[in-house]
Amino acid sequence: MVRFLRSQILICTIFCLVCAAASAARHSAETQAAQSKSGSQSSSKVLTGQNAFTDAAHESPGTRRHLTVNDLPEPNQKESVDNGASMVPRPQNAWPIAPKGFKVEQYTTGLDNPRLIRVAPNGDLFVAESQPGKILVFRGTTPDGKPQQTSTFAEGLNLPFGIAFYPATNPKYIYVGNTDGIVRFPYQSGDLKARGPAEQLAELPGGGRLRGGGHWSRDLVFSKDGSKLFASVGSHSNVDDSDTHPEEFHRADVLQFTPDGKFQKVYAWGIRNCVGEAINPITGELWCSTNERDAIGNNLVPDYVTHVQEGGFYGWPWWYMGGHQDPRHVGKHPELKSKVITPDILMNPHMASLEMLFYQGSQFPAEFKGDGFACEHGSWNRAQRTGYEVVRLPMKNGHATGEYEDFLTGFTVGDGNVWGRPVGVAEAKDGSLFVSDDGTNSIWHVIYTGK
Repeated sequence: MVRFLRSQILICTIFCLVCAAASAARHSAETQAAQSKSGSQSSSKVLTGQNAFTDAAHESPGTRRHLTVNDLPEPNQKESVDNGASMVPRPQNAWPIAPKGFKVEQYTTGLDNPRLIRVAPNGDLFVAESQPGKILVFRGTTPDGKPQQTSTFAEGLNLPFGIAFYPATNPKYIYVGNTDGIVRFPYQSGDLKARGPAEQLAELPGGGRLRGGGHWSRDLVFSKDGSKLFASVGSHSNVDDSDTHPEEFHRADVLQFTPDGKFQKVYAWGIRNCVGEAINPITGELWCSTNERDAIGNNLVPDYVTHVQEGGFYGWPWWYMGGHQDPRHVGKHPELKSKVITPDILMNPHMASLEMLFYQGSQFPAEFKGDGFACEHGSWNRAQRTGYEVVRLPMKNGHATGEYEDFLTGFTVGDGNVWGRPVGVAEAKDGSLFVSDDGTNSIWHVIYTGK
């Protein structure tokens, strides 16, 4: 009897051990599956400190960087170089490189300076051809990945860039940011051509198109409730003292208007060139994708993407992030040092961060929802080329983690030449992304397939 009980106890013990092992194996498999599903959120390599400073040759999808003000070097004006991109035709074997599971198609090409892209509520793709002064419309996608219809919505504009639909859900107008003003066109969903002439709503400071300054692009975005229109106006110069240069009046600012074009106030200032604007759908905050100043070093001053505080001061021209004074303005405005706001995401310097958005679709893996994307046009004032890519901006509950991640790369070739320069990014109704490229004069289509 004792021998029988011992044998039963042994059998039960073995059975329990086997069950525990099986349970542990299942838990491990589920954990690994969850980690795999989270993809780049958990497995991306994050470069920090001096390792976070990079160049285009080392950009690859999935690599993350996290720069802080503690990583910034001392200014060194002797490092300043003129190293503009040498544009070459796209090599036969060159193509934009996306993360695993994504494919990239060339939606259209042969355009003339395609810049900012915005998608209408009905899914039409509106593109600013800035140099020729046009707004184009692309509708649909054929089985071979090309537009079903193409039309010129408006022409005769003055370096158009920003495009905004108002009201957001059932637009009656399309607003356009010319370099010297805000206009709007009457619009009904589905219009491929403007149904009336442009209505001039407001003047903006224009002029100045020098390399390294004279920023001409004007983006437009409405607040989440539609009551405010934000217009971004870049500086006239690289870093002229706005106290003594009247041409800098209402520049390096985000200006606030009513939907009818009445100027209300300077919403934020000292933002050298907020090229791209977006409203965070979770927090309702205005965000800017910003070009910082040139000519004080290879690794100064970082471009940045940040939420914009109402009334906030971001440093230009006298200061920059971290309470650092620009060496060209020593001793000026000491009272502003403590007021300089440090941006949320510091990018590599001179990347030329342009249009941005917040991803709200469902085509990409779930961890992408709520994250930002921004186009990096590429450097000229840096010995090592940097930028020439689209980056992902990881968010948590609508707030930046401080990191950014290479998403779409491959626009440069090994000899340092460049064939593509991303400018605009927009989310299609199906959750795919469109990217404009004024290097190849193309629009690329980024689609998640999972393969």
